Amino acid sequence: MRVGYFQFDPVFGEVAHNLDLVTARLEQVDADLIVLPELFATGYQFVSKEETRRLAEPVPDGETTKRLADIARRRGVTIVAGLPESAGASCYNSAVVVGPKGFIGCYRKTHLFFEETLFFAPGDSGFQVWDIGLAKVGIMICFDWLYPESARTLALQGADIIAHPSNLVLPHCPDSMVTRCLENGVFSVTANRIGSEARGGKDRLTFIGMSEVVSPRGRILHRAPGECDDLTIVEIDPKEARTKALNAYNELLRDRRPALYGA
Repeated sequence: MRVGYFQFDPVFGEVAHNLDLVTARLEQVDADLIVLPELFATGYQFVSKEETRRLAEPVPDGETTKRLADIARRRGVTIVAGLPESAGASCYNSAVVVGPKGFIGCYRKTHLFFEETLFFAPGDSGFQVWDIGLAKVGIMICFDWLYPESARTLALQGADIIAHPSNLVLPHCPDSMVTRCLENGVFSVTANRIGSEARGGKDRLTFIGMSEVVSPRGRILHRAPGECDDLTIVEIDPKEARTKALNAYNELLRDRRPALYGA
């Protein structure tokens, strides 16, 4: 199975431009699964609820989801990508899954970071896993990585791969995903962005890049640089995530003792 990500620097608010850029780049690759960053077509640093509502789109009927579905159909690929979702009076920091046959699902970010709490409602979708044929894929978005329960919940639901759209500004996640994969026996594909934003007089946010693919044994199969575009596809065998045995006596998920884990 060929999986990967596209790391780039979106222009805030220029949805058509960012979609055109992504379309042009994805036309150049053959893959089974591609992950795009969090809020990849809008940019990240919103300055008002009004701006958030203006750039948010319904799912699956918004232009961004439909455009991604068209790419997925033509290229025979599954795409996971972050976007601001409008649903009634609420906006969510969400990620959609689309494949060759169209829209598959949507995840709403559970753990909001920093000023996201001003502009987005806390996600209410819960963590979900979708079977895309070659593998079972779950999603967490950016700051969800800091909560071990996120990846563990997806692993317990049978995820082979965790798709992880991100706009990382803290330095810890790339190395921490090694632990998340090791402790759950799953692959991960983190798609971060690069560049910076300083809008509305706010402090500048600088995004760290370093997108990566990590194996169930915690091996970094590829890690992007921190300051330039990177479109990388690597070959994996998703069956590696289905064997949780550590040795003749220990099995990763079987040996859990949930009765003792209460607060």
